[in-house]
Amino acid sequence: LCTVTPMRGPVQEVDKIRFNDRVLRAGQEASALAAADRTKPNTSKVELNAKLVKGEVRLTNELLEDSIEREELRNTIMQLMGEAVSRDVEDLVINGDTTSPDSFLALFNGVLKQSTSHVVDVLGGTTTKRVWRDMFKAMPVEYRRDTSMLRFLTSSNSEVDYRDALSDRIGSLGDANLEMMKEVNYTGIPVSGIPLFPETAALLTSGTGTGTNALFLDPKNINVGIWRQIRLETDKIISEGVVIVVVTMRLDMKYTEESAVVKATNIKVG
Repeated sequence: LCTVTPMRGPVQEVDKIRFNDRVLRAGQEASALAAADRTKPNTSKVELNAKLVKGEVRLTNELLEDSIEREELRNTIMQLMGEAVSRDVEDLVINGDTTSPDSFLALFNGVLKQSTSHVVDVLGGTTTKRVWRDMFKAMPVEYRRDTSMLRFLTSSNSEVDYRDALSDRIGSLGDANLEMMKEVNYTGIPVSGIPLFPETAALLTSGTGTGTNALFLDPKNINVGIWRQIRLETDKIISEGVVIVVVTMRLDMKYTEESAVVKATNIKVG
């Protein structure tokens, strides 16, 4: 869903350019606009600073020999590592927090921590249409002119709660939301359950149980910068009879326009 930017170096600036003010003025034939009526775009930059992440797996010759797959086990392990790396990158992009005791998640702030300008406190309520309504209203009008690009992102259980709320409606629409796993939406805007969105007691400040967050944004506003290709290398330690598989990459994540993001907090899911 995100914008992936191949970085030209370990540090790269991404240009932001937009027109905040009115461009058009009343015109007059054969006359240029007065200097006071001329407009220019607002420009700024977002800096991506790639951080190194690394994974290592060691396989003994005996493990490779004794497995049903034999030598093919190495290829299976490498494929599974690729899937795990994808999951871990998503975890970092979502849950990154420089104050985290987890050294991996502390590499940089993720999409939840970086969203601070527009926050809606659900006050311990479950996910209903009112949550999406309040988030929609909290986004500045200039960023919701084209709703086809926007999406609500929340945890899996939060999305299930909203689906269940829709199923309470009488008739075929309510039945369809209960029986089918088709995408649900609010005023035509998709609501997506993201498995790696956190659901913990620490996120619920009202009452007891577990809580989560939600985001309302254009997912392309999430800019993930990757410096060089993901590197996957193998080697052997002959004396130990060990095959080593190492994967490394360098990445960072920033919002292109953080003020175009709304975050809901204190959503009860359990």
